[in-house]
Amino acid sequence: MAPLKGLRVLDLSSVIFGPLASQLLADYGAEVVKIEPPEGDSTRHTGPAREDGMAAMFLGANRSKQSVVLDLKQPAAQQALQALLATADVFMHSMRPQKLAALGIDPKTLRARFPRLVYASLLGFLPGPYAGRPAYDDVIQGMSGLADLMARQSGEVRYLPTIAADKTCAHVAAHAILAALWQRERTGEGALVEVPMFESMVGFNLVEHFYGQHFEPALSAPGYPRVLAPWRRPYRTADGHVAMMPYTDLHWQRFFGEVGAPEHAADARFRGIANRTRHIAELLELASSFVVRESTAHWLATCARLEIPAAPIARLDDLQADPHLAATGFFETVQDGDLGALRFPGTPVRFDGQRVPVAMPPRLGQHTRAQLAAAGLTPPQIQALLDQGAVRSPSHHPPGDTA
Repeated sequence: MAPLKGLRVLDLSSVIFGPLASQLLADYGAEVVKIEPPEGDSTRHTGPAREDGMAAMFLGANRSKQSVVLDLKQPAAQQALQALLATADVFMHSMRPQKLAALGIDPKTLRARFPRLVYASLLGFLPGPYAGRPAYDDVIQGMSGLADLMARQSGEVRYLPTIAADKTCAHVAAHAILAALWQRERTGEGALVEVPMFESMVGFNLVEHFYGQHFEPALSAPGYPRVLAPWRRPYRTADGHVAMMPYTDLHWQRFFGEVGAPEHAADARFRGIANRTRHIAELLELASSFVVRESTAHWLATCARLEIPAAPIARLDDLQADPHLAATGFFETVQDGDLGALRFPGTPVRFDGQRVPVAMPPRLGQHTRAQLAAAGLTPPQIQALLDQGAVRSPSHHPPGDTA
């Protein structure tokens, strides 16, 4: 059930990009130790919460982890981090490169000290003119072409209403780390893995939108016409909307036959996928004029009969009651002594028919003592670090601290 069981990950990242990447590894069974500053990850305070430091955004990207608090401004905490690193298979961070050497965690230093370590730098940009710039989801959506794609389709420069860059790059980081671990299995050596948001999102956007730019000379401007057409949106019906997608020649023949306009299926503009792509705006506008005449229920039944892909439009509010998600047990409930029942989207992937169960996200510093002990520090050494304020745990604050 846990294919990454036994893998140990130290995660010094924050917000969403890095934490979601390490959560994916935790979902597959890795032991993920989240290294936090004394104030904790900022997402601990983003969104609704029943307990200070356990807000919704934190819950969404930090399940199944452990938390250790280190004040890395203090040399003693830096030494404690080195002890933890000696036990790790993977070290991840999202710090700007120029800050690493002062903390003794730059790639050159750590790779020399721990040659089997997979060192993952989660960056905004690879070394180049943009290196070291701050990178946030909105900034990367703007730089990578996503906002331009919205303008091409809607006429308005906008961001996607989801943190698409953070989440997409988290998946890139997780699979890149796994690739480096597989390389280590063959060679015995770790690796430096650099995962840049900018380059990752440009590549993501250009899968289809590079289009005619693949060729020299270019055969067209960038941009895949089908998905950029303003009419590419849920079809309006007489009483709502439907997600319907006639795609093949047969689908369109059946659709136009059903609405009593078979001549459109024979139109040269719409015969074959190449022609439909060139004239997709006209096709979708034409189809919309027929769909709006009947109800959503009518079109769902019709498309089922004609074997045309279609589905109702689900609201976010509806997803927890979705019958398929209920049947597959996608949403999981975790019981917490203080917070009560907490619901989580589960791990979507199954291994041998089972998914790794979700575990409670950690309180700030909840595992500081246990993790330092596992790294070889003695109880008096741990207590000294706690008293200095170099590390924190929920049950201890240094003298004079009122946090």
